[in-house]
Amino acid sequence: MKEAKQTPIEDLADLRSYFTSHNVIREHIAHSSKVHSVGWSCDGRRLASGSYDKSVVTFTLERNRLVQDFVFRGHTGSVDQLCWHASHPDLLSTASGDKSVRIWDTRSHKCAATIATKGENINIAWSPNGSTIAVGNKEDLVSFIDTKTYKVVVEEQFNFEVNEISWNNSSDLFYLTNGLGCVHILTYPSLELQTVLKAHPGTCICIEHDPTGRYFATGSADALVSLWDVNELACLRVFSRLEWPVRTLSFSFDGRLLASGSEDHIIDIGDTETGEKVAEIPVQASTFTVAWHPSRYLVAFACEDKEPPERKRDAGNLKLWGLPNNG
Repeated sequence: MKEAKQTPIEDLADLRSYFTSHNVIREHIAHSSKVHSVGWSCDGRRLASGSYDKSVVTFTLERNRLVQDFVFRGHTGSVDQLCWHASHPDLLSTASGDKSVRIWDTRSHKCAATIATKGENINIAWSPNGSTIAVGNKEDLVSFIDTKTYKVVVEEQFNFEVNEISWNNSSDLFYLTNGLGCVHILTYPSLELQTVLKAHPGTCICIEHDPTGRYFATGSADALVSLWDVNELACLRVFSRLEWPVRTLSFSFDGRLLASGSEDHIIDIGDTETGEKVAEIPVQASTFTVAWHPSRYLVAFACEDKEPPERKRDAGNLKLWGLPNNG
């Protein structure tokens, strides 16, 4: 059963007011070293984290608290990115430096499949229709895995630095960002290049599609976040409140709010309709990963460990923001 969706807040002043009374941060120890990736299951009941410590940890969201559910072990290298199935709340995919992709069944607590790939994997994206997992490695090779057979069906080698990969909501277009500031859009499954957008003057680091299918956003090394209209492929607005390269992006369930993380000591929460700032999350170090809950105004995130090596206080922690101040 899915969590009931929170009623979207339409008015910008009301949104700002909501987050003045819902800005508590709760910290959870998840791993023994830094957390690279966090993500929510499609029903919003579980949060998963992947770490440099080679493990994947799942939590259940109970009222306003995360309760550790299970530690998945099996990868022999760093877990660099994870991605849940868009409609099956128990299936989770992970990309690792151990040259494999793993599919985990979070209900049975078992590894459902291990797929060998050619290189050290750094990013992963599960198509919204569930049929294909794309995984990119350090050598800029993207492999496409058929989830019926758990076999690699096609590989595409790119001659430029591939930074992040994403699907459109209908799973027929595949997007990737590159080191030249461009977004390449390819048809799937034919992988014909449809469009190249010059998105940023600097390296284009991350890309994210919004759940409602209206927008996608790109973040770059020039500290800018660009919001794009999916159909027109036009840049609607640019968010420029950060000062450092943008590493991670996430849209709220209603597409209204865009969270942007970087080496800045804030995570910026911007309004997609006006570009205005709605709120900010204070952080003590670079943000690796940020993820809005699929039906509530709640953000999970993880930061780099900035403590001296002998004090591992922040290493392996993840955080939840947006909790009620009286809760």
